[in-house]
Amino acid sequence: MSDLFTIFEKIAEQRIQEAMERGEFDNLHGAGKPLVLEDDSHLPADLRIAYKILKNADCLPPELELRKEIRTTEELLSGIQDTQEKYRQIKRLNYLIMKLNTMRRVSPMLEEHQLYYPKVLERLARDKEKKSP
Repeated sequence: MSDLFTIFEKIAEQRIQEAMERGEFDNLHGAGKPLVLEDDSHLPADLRIAYKILKNADCLPPELELRKEIRTTEELLSGIQDTQEKYRQIKRLNYLIMKLNTMRRVSPMLEEHQLYYPKVLERLARDKEKKSP
């Protein structure tokens, strides 16, 4: 089997040399610039290729999609003034966080923390007091 790989390696090297001689690698996009290599060492070895394929297809794994949606909802929350709407969005955010936490296989200490309505009301009250003369 290793002989087969050696043959393929020689063929590939020969074709690369021929393409270089024909100038097919001249003026390529990014020529002369350093390569930007992704650090995928945090991924399990058996998932790296699958994640790379998904990324190239502009697809995110479900866990990352949820994280993205959580961040978007958190940003939305910061701009909401209406208390009832803020409460609805907090409930939605807590649901997304709960869903993410049930998907992950990590220690509960590393789970995302949910937001709670009383804390939001306290914060709104403090902000309102600060704005009052």
